Amino acid sequence: MSDPCASRCASPTARLAGGLCLLFDSDGTLVDSEILLAEVMAEVLPPFGLPFTASQYMEEFRGVRFLDIVLTLERRFQALDDTARDRLEAGMRARMEERMLAELMPIGDMPEALTRLANYPKAVVSNGPLAKIRCAMGASGLAPHFADNLFSAYELKMWKPDPGLYLAAAAAMGYPPERCVVIDDAAVGVAAGLKAGMQVVHLNHFPEQESTPVGAIGITQADELPGVIARLAAALGEGVSA
Repeated sequence: MSDPCASRCASPTARLAGGLCLLFDSDGTLVDSEILLAEVMAEVLPPFGLPFTASQYMEEFRGVRFLDIVLTLERRFQALDDTARDRLEAGMRARMEERMLAELMPIGDMPEALTRLANYPKAVVSNGPLAKIRCAMGASGLAPHFADNLFSAYELKMWKPDPGLYLAAAAAMGYPPERCVVIDDAAVGVAAGLKAGMQVVHLNHFPEQESTPVGAIGITQADELPGVIARLAAALGEGVSA
């Protein structure tokens, strides 16, 4: 099997752009897909004997690998065999793709923020399958900002909160961890970035319910991101404005 990162390494020119590489989560960070996913899960899980609500995803499972959610529910309710589990995931993926193609939008102010950050190399680093990442970037119109710098846990066999996913993406992009900035909305992603030794920006959509972990920088709107990146670049002695 070929190296899934081999075609995505940043060019030497890209590495000169500000000395920082920006590693973005997808769901809930770049695209407003989490409520769609929550609703799809609430549709597909109960028929398999796994009671589930959309609010349960938002409150307990944001950013978590689908299989881990299913296994958690199986422990609570009833076990599925491999065939049923495969049918469940296939149905969820198909329904989610339909919803994304029809309804997916970028997170508010994110397109403008990405335009302001055009001088920085960027990648999408997601716990989702590669096909889902590509669908999300295409449906939301954000694909041009990332080219083929798309890193899937399903290809690399490492899922957040394991820091290995972000570390593998950084290595493929040609940057050491200390020169990378993780932008993630979910607890599992923030934890992964901090464990990887990277700067972490927590896009906190629920500041009244969630606190930003020590060591991460909390923001509540995407339009705050360019200013944060500019300050981090300045702290490294870089002269690139965002």
